[in-house]
Amino acid sequence: MHRSIATVSLSGTLRQKLEAVSAAGFDGIELFEADFVNFKGSADELGRIAADLGLSIDLYQPFRDFEAMPEAQFRRSLERAERKFDLMEAMGAPLMLCCSNTSPLAIDEPKLAAAQLHELAERAARRNLRVGFEALAWGRFTSLYGQAWNIVREADHPNLGLILDSFHTLSLKDDPTGIAAIPGDKIFFLQMADAPLLSMDVLQWARHHRSFPGQGDLDVIGFFEQVLRAGYTGPLSLEIFNDVFRETPNRRTAVDAMRSLLYLESEAKRRLAPAVDEPAHAQRVELFGPPAVPALSGLSFIEFAADEASALVLGTLFGQLGFRRIGRHRSKAVVLYRQGEINLIVNAQPDSFARSRFEAHGTSVCALGVRCADPQAAVDRATAMRSQRHDSPVGPDELSVPAIVAPGGNLIHFVAESLGANGLYEADFILEEDASALAADAGLTQIDHVALGLAVDQLDTWVLFTRAVLGLEPGESLELADPFGLIRSRGVANVDRSVRLVLNVSLSQRTRTARTLSVTGGGAVHHIAMRCDDIFESVARLRAAGTRFVPISDNYYDDLATRIDIDPALLARLREAGVLFDRSPAAGDYLHIYTENIEGGLFFELAQRTAGYDAYGALNAPARMASQAQA
Repeated sequence: MHRSIATVSLSGTLRQKLEAVSAAGFDGIELFEADFVNFKGSADELGRIAADLGLSIDLYQPFRDFEAMPEAQFRRSLERAERKFDLMEAMGAPLMLCCSNTSPLAIDEPKLAAAQLHELAERAARRNLRVGFEALAWGRFTSLYGQAWNIVREADHPNLGLILDSFHTLSLKDDPTGIAAIPGDKIFFLQMADAPLLSMDVLQWARHHRSFPGQGDLDVIGFFEQVLRAGYTGPLSLEIFNDVFRETPNRRTAVDAMRSLLYLESEAKRRLAPAVDEPAHAQRVELFGPPAVPALSGLSFIEFAADEASALVLGTLFGQLGFRRIGRHRSKAVVLYRQGEINLIVNAQPDSFARSRFEAHGTSVCALGVRCADPQAAVDRATAMRSQRHDSPVGPDELSVPAIVAPGGNLIHFVAESLGANGLYEADFILEEDASALAADAGLTQIDHVALGLAVDQLDTWVLFTRAVLGLEPGESLELADPFGLIRSRGVANVDRSVRLVLNVSLSQRTRTARTLSVTGGGAVHHIAMRCDDIFESVARLRAAGTRFVPISDNYYDDLATRIDIDPALLARLREAGVLFDRSPAAGDYLHIYTENIEGGLFFELAQRTAGYDAYGALNAPARMASQAQA
């Protein structure tokens, strides 16, 4: 498809926006009028700049408060339109967006609206231009696409058509299935926008909280599917009003924007694929078809970047946590520790990507290894979705493990399931059993989840990345109370929950999450949750080995008994061990405890899930954060 984006969606000057859009691979732009009004140049200059960058100017917008107006205002608006047509001709923009009227002077007469739009289209036709009519969700009398289509049909002019916007339809919970019955050639333009589900005025929601498809909670794929079923063949565009995007570097935003459209196209293509016994759907446009979402089956390893001194400290800490030193890499200063199915790698190689990227930030997680059926296909999908491939140096007889660069710079390696549990490590490490590093097993069995602390402008990027590249689906967005501000938290996971990430953003600069970010220099893993079968036994072993846990107030346990119908004996064990507890209304319990911080703000969590518990104990996060603050 021809892919476009509205200039209002990005930060920067108009020229900077165009350069970012071009670099991301877009075909065209929607020119937001305010961007042109403040542009230091003429319309024909802008047209030349866009053409030099390989961009078409697909749409000039918005033209406001036009239809269904008293005669005097209507005549003045026609003259106003002529001046806009002058500009459009000079810059080469073939289509103008006319949005439904919000003026208190507007008259509730659809036939009058149609007649006046007919006259506007007639004037556009004289210049070989077209007009698209869009229903604003807050339009005074026309707020639904069906109302706008009735007016366009009544106006009956070849140069007047419908402009559809997913946000305006889905924010009002209007049913988009009727779009499929609209003739595709009368849909002149398609604007896509997602958004989180918020309880607020639709105008404020629209102007501050839209997001790219795949970053929010609206059924944008279903909406797009109906437009394609109508036979639409025009541009696929993004129009995003978002306060964070207005601050974010526009090159990164443009890459996210392109990734969102590729994700949208690929998901719509998958939905429109006919079943074996169904006739093929008549698809008139070529939709993007990347390799399939990778089938992930768990975390293979977590890799830490550390200098020589920090590597020794980590080794001691891992020993206290019950990990054994298993081996040393054949050609690098890299050491492997293991417990159960958990593999922790400490990379102290001075010239490695990990060290060069993270050495300024002390001990940090620099890479995750995920198991999957086809690593090469996983990397191919990632690069098709605009992620960067990474190739690490490989020594003799060592395995090449495909990897990509995640947002913020961490690596994600795709480890072949065919290697088995230990095939990678047997090939790349000289396996050993260092008697001085042996520790009593603490009953930790596997990685439960990994939590990342992100800057505010990285959350949407990560939600889209994990969804489009890794095939993870986001859960509920929560706000958690730190003593010095709010933390927004959102889990993402695959279907079988073998891979879980938790994305945390600080809305304040004073929270522990924000202060950790100031140390690590950007998005980073700030805690790792490890599963166990008997948390009380594991905690007892770890305390005996010298592990220190975050202390929890007695008041927490007094309150717990008032919130949850809990067995007194279990409550007593929780209190004695310092273990936190959550119960899901759906199914299961969650028992967990946090270690004290190590260098860089990183800490660990022990977790025990029972009976299908599927969350992360978020209600207990304030108890942990308050305790850390008091310490």
